[in-house]
Amino acid sequence: MDRVWLITGASRGIGRALAELALSEGERVVGTSRDESSLSELEERYPHQFLALTLDVTDRAACFAVVEAAKGRFGQIDVVVPNAGYGLLGAIEECDEAQMRRVMDTHFFGPLFLVQAALPLFRAQGRGHVVFLGAAAAIQNYPGFGVYGGAKAAIETLAESLALEGAPLGIRTTVVIPGPFRTAFAGNLEPGAAPLPEYDPTRGKFATILARMEGRQPGDPEKAARAILAAANADSPPQRLVLGKYASDKLKKALAAKEAERAAWESVGLPTEFDR
Repeated sequence: MDRVWLITGASRGIGRALAELALSEGERVVGTSRDESSLSELEERYPHQFLALTLDVTDRAACFAVVEAAKGRFGQIDVVVPNAGYGLLGAIEECDEAQMRRVMDTHFFGPLFLVQAALPLFRAQGRGHVVFLGAAAAIQNYPGFGVYGGAKAAIETLAESLALEGAPLGIRTTVVIPGPFRTAFAGNLEPGAAPLPEYDPTRGKFATILARMEGRQPGDPEKAARAILAAANADSPPQRLVLGKYASDKLKKALAAKEAERAAWESVGLPTEFDR
């Protein structure tokens, strides 16, 4: 296939693995990072296939400029992957306004801006695929991930609307939901601004679990990249692509628990409509 990928956060983790895989398959990639020099090796290896650009995804004008630059270089964009992100680990009471807004700007508004910039081109082409990066925290959240998981959950519902709006226009949407993968994510979590000892048994316990898992996560970024490429190659790509046993088991348990609770409270919740 002769596609052009636009991948944010392409300097490391799943974004980097996906960029390298697409390039090795002969496709063209526009990769962005806050530090363009972190992508110089890919430019040297693939001078005709790869374009490195600096991007702060929280800057809406910059997102539009990146799409224009990608179109100017390669003439098209076929797959947009808003992958850039980071983690905030803090109980809801511990996070300050600046931290919370930065997480929402990065994980919700950043992908939204990039999609808004790409949609006119997708409509003109009559095709396009947006691959969002979700999180297991949006399946069922953890203590200390309230803001981060909330942003990821918002992306999932945004993607549902985009899928409905885009389908008649040839625009496809997938949310990738990874479990714990061996990337730099867990080792670079930002702590809440005002830690409180009262949350050590909850947020603190989760932080300890993440620290113990660092470097031992079961997820392989290269295998994740292959799964994403398979979804992009499919005639009917999935709305959600769950990666790894942990996330798959978590989703099954969460769905079962939600159905059990709905059924248990049906007699209270159901008769709340007007009598006919």
